[in-house]
Amino acid sequence: MQFEIEIFDKYLKSFDYQERKDMKIQLPKLFELYEKGEAQVIDIRFNEEYEAWHIGFGDHIPLNELPDRLSEIDKNKTVITMCPHYDRAEIARLYLKLKGYNARYLTDGMLGMVDYLRGDKAKNYMKKIKG
Repeated sequence: MQFEIEIFDKYLKSFDYQERKDMKIQLPKLFELYEKGEAQVIDIRFNEEYEAWHIGFGDHIPLNELPDRLSEIDKNKTVITMCPHYDRAEIARLYLKLKGYNARYLTDGMLGMVDYLRGDKAKNYMKKIKG
């Protein structure tokens, strides 16, 4: 436990404006990285939330399962965590960052993504990523 606290202390002491910028990502950049195969998008909501509704791409790893499922996450990609707003996504991002991943959280949240991908935008985007 002491080691984890020391890692967190080190992260906080090095936190600066660049890190504040780098920890966030907005929809246009998320889509750009995902289309290039440079990002892994992770929905970190509870299973029941995911069952009720989810988007058509990305992976689902609930926040409380994250420590046991790190093997499913690609360290060679930017990992983008998301939830309806961004609170749990930021917790997941920080956890992954401290584990050595290049992780960011979606500032627009999934609700913003749903609003963004309406109608023809959704149809065109899904066609684009499925080839």
